[in-house]
Amino acid sequence: MIIAVPKETAPGERRVALIPDMVRQLVKQELEVVVERGAGAEATFSDDAYETAGAKIESDVAALFGRADVVLKVQPPGETGSGGHEADLIREGSVAIGFMKPLDEPELAGRMAKGGITSFALELMPRITRAQSMDVLSSQNTVQGYRAVLLAAQALPRLFPMMVTAAGTISPARVLIVGAGVAGLQAIATARRLGAVVEAYDTRPAVKEQVQSLGARFVELEIEAEDAEDAGGYARAQTEEFYAKQRELLGQRVRAADVVITTALVPGQTAPRLIEEDVVRDMKPGSVIVDLAAEKGGNCAVTKENQVVFAHGVQVMGPTNLPSTAPFHASQLYSKNITTYLNHLVKEGKLIVDLEDELTRAPLLTYRGEVMHEETKSRLDSGGD
Repeated sequence: MIIAVPKETAPGERRVALIPDMVRQLVKQELEVVVERGAGAEATFSDDAYETAGAKIESDVAALFGRADVVLKVQPPGETGSGGHEADLIREGSVAIGFMKPLDEPELAGRMAKGGITSFALELMPRITRAQSMDVLSSQNTVQGYRAVLLAAQALPRLFPMMVTAAGTISPARVLIVGAGVAGLQAIATARRLGAVVEAYDTRPAVKEQVQSLGARFVELEIEAEDAEDAGGYARAQTEEFYAKQRELLGQRVRAADVVITTALVPGQTAPRLIEEDVVRDMKPGSVIVDLAAEKGGNCAVTKENQVVFAHGVQVMGPTNLPSTAPFHASQLYSKNITTYLNHLVKEGKLIVDLEDELTRAPLLTYRGEVMHEETKSRLDSGGD
C-alpha cells in the first residue's frame, strides 16, 4: 500500500498531514510512504527528515497522486498550482483522508463520488471515547484557543496580569470567553496562565464544572437552551428568540470585558450572532474581540473574515486558520490523529471499509460512487443550500 502526502495548496496553509515520526511508524508496518518535495517545509520538517524516516520524495505531484492508494491531506482537495484540481488527480479506487468540509462544500463530495474515490471527512468523527485519539477537531481547536489568546494579549494596550510595582498596582485584564468547547477551554487556560481574570459562557450547563476547574467564573444567563448539544457532542442551533435574549444578556458581560474571544459555531450553519455593533460601541476603548467564528459569518456584527477591523475604538479580529500559525505542533497533533485513524482502517496491509463499525461509517463521505453522508447528500441534491 502506498501512502501519499502532498504539499498543501490552500492559501496560507502551513501544516502537513504527516510528520516524519509518524512516517517511521507506518514504514515499520511495511507501508510505503511518498511525500511531495517540500510538503513539510512550512512546518519545519525537511525532505531529509522524511527520507531518514523511510519516506520517498516525489517532485511530480501528478505522479504522486497517480501512484497513491491512500492520500493524506489537511485541507480538502483543491486547486493545484497548475490550474487543475487535486480531486481529478486522485485515481479511481483510491482513498482520501483529511478535512473535507462536507457541509460547506458538498460539491466536492459529489466530485469525488463521481471519480470513484473513497473519502473520509475527519471532522465527522463521532465524539465518543473510542475516537478521542482520532479527533482532529479537538486537537486543532486546542491550538486555535491558545493562539487566540496570544493574539488578543498582543493587541490589547494593557497587560494581562495584576502587577504590584513601586510605581503602583496594575489591575488584571478581564477576559470573556464565549463558548466552552475545546477551543474555549484552551483559551480559558491560556488567559489564566497569563494572569487575566476570566469568565466564560456556554449554552450547555454541563460544562460549568470544566470552566470552574480552570479557574474561571461560569456566566449563567437567565435563559435556558433546549437540546444544546446533539448526539455527536456538537453544539445545536437555537431559536432566533433565544439568540435575541442571549445577545441582550451577554451584552452586559461584553461591555465590561477588556478581551472577548468568541467560539460559537454550529456545524454546517452560519455562526450565531452574539455581539451587535451597539455593544461594541459601548466597550472600553482599546478592547479586543477575537472572533473564531469568522469563517462562518462571525459571532460579532462587525467581524470581517481574515481582517482586523477597528470599530468604535475596539479591535475586532477575524482569523480563520490559527492552527496554521503554529504549524509544527498543529501538524504533530494532526499527524498523530490521522495516523491513528489510518491504523484503525488498515488490516494486514489492506484498507478495510467496515460499514458496521461506527468509527469507519461516521466519517465515510464517499464510497463506491455514492455520497454516504446523508446531510451532505441532501445539500448536494438541493444545490448546496
